[in-house]
Amino acid sequence: MTAPSATAAGTQESPAPPVNSHTEWDPLEEIIVGRLDGATIPSSHPVVTCNIPPWAARLQGLAAGYKYPRVLIERAQRELDAFIALLESLDVTVRRPDAVDHRQRFGTPDWSSRGFCNTCPRDSLLVIGDEIIETPMAWPCRYFEAHSYRTVVKDYFRRGARWTAAPRPQLTDELFDAEFRVPKAGEPMRYILTEFEPVFDAADFVRAGRDLFVTRSNVTNRMGIDWLRRHLGPGYRIHEIESRCRTPMHIDTTFVLLAPGKVLVNPEYIDVGRLPDVLSSWDVLVAPEPTPVDGRLLRLTSLCGKWLSMNVLMVDEKRVIAERHHTGMLRALEKWGFEPIPCDLLHYAPFGGSFHCATLDVRRRGTLQTYF
Repeated sequence: MTAPSATAAGTQESPAPPVNSHTEWDPLEEIIVGRLDGATIPSSHPVVTCNIPPWAARLQGLAAGYKYPRVLIERAQRELDAFIALLESLDVTVRRPDAVDHRQRFGTPDWSSRGFCNTCPRDSLLVIGDEIIETPMAWPCRYFEAHSYRTVVKDYFRRGARWTAAPRPQLTDELFDAEFRVPKAGEPMRYILTEFEPVFDAADFVRAGRDLFVTRSNVTNRMGIDWLRRHLGPGYRIHEIESRCRTPMHIDTTFVLLAPGKVLVNPEYIDVGRLPDVLSSWDVLVAPEPTPVDGRLLRLTSLCGKWLSMNVLMVDEKRVIAERHHTGMLRALEKWGFEPIPCDLLHYAPFGGSFHCATLDVRRRGTLQTYF
């Protein structure tokens, strides 16, 4: 029998916490990667169509509730398998959600829907330190999406992690502005969400120790931000990042924390002069214009905009996994002193994102600190 390890004082060491992630850049040890099995085109709803490119919205309306075409699944799966192999080669433990048939219909007393997919764990789960928070998402088709992660989350809970679920939203008509239309350039910003109840996607937040940054969006309202602020308490600060995007959804193509003192911003969506004062001592790196995407099918089916080039995953403060296609971003990262690791995930866009969206970093080697 192997004796338990001990400290110099002779006391037994505590096991490493199963969940421990405070920043976007501490050395990565364990991660959840999404799954394509059972992916279903999201059911029609104004909160869905207002957030995706117009051409994708038209196709989505015709095909809502059907499974994704095999040609899209197969291309994305090959890239996803290679991405997982890359993570494992970097000594990162990879966990996966359960496979689910998302075409099954479900509902509440007020509405019914089919599902979507569990390709993007970044949206339905938020990790703050040793706590996993299930988020109250605004898309009805994603209402039970977090259930596909329950096997993994229960394992973390049994091993000592904290597990919280935000109040499950009603998602009745009162939450959505029936008169909403996308604001044109120069018009005041408006959102499809009312303040009827708290809703937010985890992907509208990024973490820098005791400071979090958030964008209000068409899936995250002020009430949702206030819920998280009160839940975390006085030990954390949440700063709002103003986005000029007319259809905002998720911060990780707008404002990306790369390392202590370095943040990547989208020049189309961010006015650098209006960033929170807390960032005044940080290097603000302006993302280069994205490399155009070849392929008509990919352009038509992508649920994301062109700035998916910013959707990178930090392995540590230096190494960063980035899309091989976006050569301008790779060169810029090198210029800024990072070590980019090129990888393919271009065909994941029809399912909601790229490297940051497709993952949830559960354990990073680091402690809770203040970086400002």
